[in-house]
Amino acid sequence: MRIGLVIYGSLHQVTGGYIYDRKLVEHLRKQGDQVEIISLPRRPYAHHMADNFLPSVRRRLIRATPDVLVEDELNHPSLFWLNRWLNRRASYPIISIVHHLRSSEDRPAWQNRIYLSIERRFLLSVNGFVFNSETTAAAVARVTRCQKPAVVAPPGGDRLTPRIDPSEITRRAHDLSLLRVLFVGNVIPRKNLEILVAALSRLPKDTWRLEVIGDVTTDPAYMNRIQRQIDRSDLTRQIVFSGCCSDRDLAARYVESHVLAVPSSYEGFGIVYLEAMGFGVPVIASRDGAAHEIITHGQNGFLLQPGDAAGLARCLQEMHGNRRALARMGLAAFEAYHKHPSWAACGDRIRSFLLSVIRSR
Repeated sequence: MRIGLVIYGSLHQVTGGYIYDRKLVEHLRKQGDQVEIISLPRRPYAHHMADNFLPSVRRRLIRATPDVLVEDELNHPSLFWLNRWLNRRASYPIISIVHHLRSSEDRPAWQNRIYLSIERRFLLSVNGFVFNSETTAAAVARVTRCQKPAVVAPPGGDRLTPRIDPSEITRRAHDLSLLRVLFVGNVIPRKNLEILVAALSRLPKDTWRLEVIGDVTTDPAYMNRIQRQIDRSDLTRQIVFSGCCSDRDLAARYVESHVLAVPSSYEGFGIVYLEAMGFGVPVIASRDGAAHEIITHGQNGFLLQPGDAAGLARCLQEMHGNRRALARMGLAAFEAYHKHPSWAACGDRIRSFLLSVIRSR
């Protein structure tokens, strides 16, 4: 099978969506399939819209000869009009991988109306979908109001090959030192790091420590706002920014941590949640999005309304003060992880779907 994959920039960018795409490419190539990466340059959103009319982009796509063209939905501003032109000329079907809709994110309503209009045009221009969650599938169904061939293939959590046993999870929970809180994600507004900092500022300083793993350069203005918040609350000694790290180092951080707290305003899935659970780490996340497909509130973590700093503080205080309950949640998280499909299962599911689309063409 020959597959073309349209993305922005490099496949090795460190976000959940790019991890998903990268693991899929690795799997397809292991099966003997040919995958051509068709990279479009990363630019501001409005500039991407010009790609629809650039002869160089049109030539590159029309000259491609895959059995199926797969487009990451992140590229929708570059393709929402171009796909209509492509459908009339290309012999291959177009499938979109949808991680989450931009118009599902928390921003002013007028902005989301614009994004929604463009995304709807893109979603209607493709022949089928790969979804990372049932939540994402439902969001697309509401937008398109039509049925197209689709598959839901949740990400795996075994990328980091966690090696930990239940006795270690229990022993870590009963370590009565500082509550070691971990945040994993690029420092951008959607991840709501400021809500986590606000929650921690409500707790005694000698009861917790936060480590932030992720790119701090993606949104400099937001990072500066976070730094000012930390300075105002006099929390510089309690919060460490470690930047991006290798998979090996990230696994080590999970082994050492008591809880993962990433209270994003919206997640189409939340790969870091599942990866943390593989190390027996309970997770605190927001209700909006697909986190509820992984996390059971009060059993293996907590689900809160976006922006609920007071509720987040109560959850962290409970985890610190009741280490027996923390151990139970860690073991429940570990058990839930082991019931979840692997990356190989995710890849097999998508590959079977792509083959079925090609055969029905």
